[in-house]
Amino acid sequence: MRLGVLDVGSNTVHLLVVDAFRGAHPTPMTSEKTVLRLAERIGPERRLAAADADELVRTVAEAETAAVRTGCEDLMGFATSAIREAENSAEVLQRVHDETGVELQVLSGEQEARLTFLAVRRWFGWSAGRLLLADIGGGSLEMAIGIDELPDLAASLPLGAGRVNRTRLPQDPPSQQQVGELREWLDEQLAPTAEDFRANGRPDRAVATSKTFRSLARLTGAAPASAGPRAPRKLTATGLQQLLAFITRMSSADLAALDGVSSARAHQLVSGALVAEAVLRALQVEELDICPWALREGIILRRLDHANGEDHTAMRTIASVGAPVGSTPAAQAHADRGTGRQAQQTARWDR
Repeated sequence: MRLGVLDVGSNTVHLLVVDAFRGAHPTPMTSEKTVLRLAERIGPERRLAAADADELVRTVAEAETAAVRTGCEDLMGFATSAIREAENSAEVLQRVHDETGVELQVLSGEQEARLTFLAVRRWFGWSAGRLLLADIGGGSLEMAIGIDELPDLAASLPLGAGRVNRTRLPQDPPSQQQVGELREWLDEQLAPTAEDFRANGRPDRAVATSKTFRSLARLTGAAPASAGPRAPRKLTATGLQQLLAFITRMSSADLAALDGVSSARAHQLVSGALVAEAVLRALQVEELDICPWALREGIILRRLDHANGEDHTAMRTIASVGAPVGSTPAAQAHADRGTGRQAQQTARWDR
């Protein structure tokens, strides 16, 4: 079947269309992005203005038209941290539904982490053993760890590259004092969650997804996008530290000229790199494998897992990804078993 996934994120609205069926590798057919930067449009009152909501409605309508044009049998729409945190999100989502027919489901941060973990597990397979996942979005940082398709532990922190840039790096380029203060602040923010993750056991493979991590890997020597999704790519702690030594002294305009950096995200590259560095430091990881699959693929895979030939609301299927949101009895039992494994885990990472 041909499926469409509409991702309303903090930076972009992204439509991905794939051909897929249960048990098969989803084949991308088209991909369209519109840069809206919704997170930056939400004012001090935590509301999306009417004009900005108008633009979101128009963008979703255009994406729905594109999905129909390409023959999608199902369009699954979801929204992440920007819409999740807007005080008038219910009103905006109702407008989108009334005027476009598209129902956007707002994912919790934990759901994001679990669905992305599923995609990473399917990409690397069971031979990867215990997987550790890190995903830096525009508004939040998601992390997960586990041995199965559902992680034993999943977390979401408000440490997205765009958010950190807006709130913690007021200058362009930032001063070295600001960079140092941000490093200390990130360590403090990550410390409690990192301790829980280390207590879960050392991973056999540490993996990163998201545009931020892909850009950082490219800038440290990883294969370009033209090499294809299956080209192995890594981001190392050493390479990242060397990269930070010079990008922290560059303006956004200069960063946008670098290979692998989009002009739409250049302004948040430094903050994203500092978050990535803090994650590696907090979790005591020296390198990350870059996975081309992430949240959108996780949603597609979960949708296919639940395909049964019956008409149903496609996005209901993602609720079975794990407790606490909308869990099926089987998923709840799995989550309970994972919690038990975590409680019994006594091995800790070397500190």
